[in-house]
Amino acid sequence: MSSHREAPEVSKDPVVDSTDTYAFVSPDSPETVTIISNYVPAEVPAGGPTFYEFGNDVLYTINIDNNGDGYADIVYQFTFEQFFSNPDTFLYNNGQILSLTDPHWNKRQLYTVTRTDVKGSHLLGKKLACPPCNIGPRSTPEYSVLEKEAIHKLPGEVKVFAGQRNDPFFVDIGSIFDLADLRPIEELHLIPTEKELGVDTLETLNCHTIALQIPIEDLVAGGGVPTELSAPNATIGVWAAASRRKLRYTEGSKSVGPFAQVSRLGTPLFNEVLVPMARKDEWNQREPHADSVFLKYVQYPELAALLPVLYPKRFPNLKAFSGPRNDLVAIFLTGIPAGLVDGFTNASKKGVYADMLRLNVAVPPAEKPKPLAFLEKDIAGYPNGRRITDDVVNISLKAVAGALLPLVAEFEADKAVGAVEQGITPEKGRTQEKFPYATTPHAGFEFPSDTK
Repeated sequence: MSSHREAPEVSKDPVVDSTDTYAFVSPDSPETVTIISNYVPAEVPAGGPTFYEFGNDVLYTINIDNNGDGYADIVYQFTFEQFFSNPDTFLYNNGQILSLTDPHWNKRQLYTVTRTDVKGSHLLGKKLACPPCNIGPRSTPEYSVLEKEAIHKLPGEVKVFAGQRNDPFFVDIGSIFDLADLRPIEELHLIPTEKELGVDTLETLNCHTIALQIPIEDLVAGGGVPTELSAPNATIGVWAAASRRKLRYTEGSKSVGPFAQVSRLGTPLFNEVLVPMARKDEWNQREPHADSVFLKYVQYPELAALLPVLYPKRFPNLKAFSGPRNDLVAIFLTGIPAGLVDGFTNASKKGVYADMLRLNVAVPPAEKPKPLAFLEKDIAGYPNGRRITDDVVNISLKAVAGALLPLVAEFEADKAVGAVEQGITPEKGRTQEKFPYATTPHAGFEFPSDTK
């Protein structure tokens, strides 16, 4: 859901569809920030013989704004190329793949990483190997070896990984898009059914991940590692994007001309839930600094008006509230201003409306991260960046229902806000303690019941 099939055009082009972006101070290396960008939604593990991969004709970028103006000050660029060891076979592999250079692996993918900043463009790595997809116990019997080999060290103590992962996002897509039904309280719905547990739609599916672990001093303005939450350079804005050449022609599937952005993702659910269907592809093509044109959809969200209709008499205060939703503006477009949450801020420059993950790097990792993050007074999580374990769907649903509105307006949250949830406890093993944090992908040989 976060951005899985969120816009008409990218839903037809999954290699450019950025499903989720994460940014957090690394628990295993707190002097660094980890940024994760996922693509190719809903990969069925048994995807042979043409297993999933990144687009060889796509420019992938991870963008960092370190002065709060909505423009990228640092850009990490990724381009991919394919290599066939045997062009005369239909097989992805004709034997066991025991290393990233194994001759039995026929169709592999390599990539180049470049950083562009105020000093110019710098090549960080070339012909770096992705791991193969996780095929099964015969083809990839030691997958843990392959994924470790695919973690590359770049100049400046930077780590990078690009390859298939277990999709870490958890959401009950089937329920939520069935007229905003929430299974734990569906007996209260306008069209009631019997109460059930939530269903994790993505539990047995994979995605493709680009992950970077970067020293904080290389990301913040002026260098150094901020220790004060109020430091002017403590907050960075992060978003991912994918671009295609402006002209493509079918002979040999060639692409020419400059790159044009076709997909992006900062905060989860922005394009998915707030932007109207007719403008979703337009949003994907814009950069964050131009997001003021979408301000009205955040101030007056459609879902907030629907909740009192779909759950009759449960949200009387929300129904009566007619002012702009400045609480949601702070979460999605401006960052949280000083004074709103005790001792915390991650706001951008005044007057800047830009959808980015805003991360205050002076907040250390939480010893015991709480899924609802800010709603449970854990300021190391969403909307201060985003961790894999953050339950951003429940956070966002509760926020739209008015959980945070009392911070910015004369408003008393409805009692039903506490019951608003999707009813999912994600499976263990959805995240790991060390980079790249996203875990081993499900193997194609496994049945869904074997992956739990």
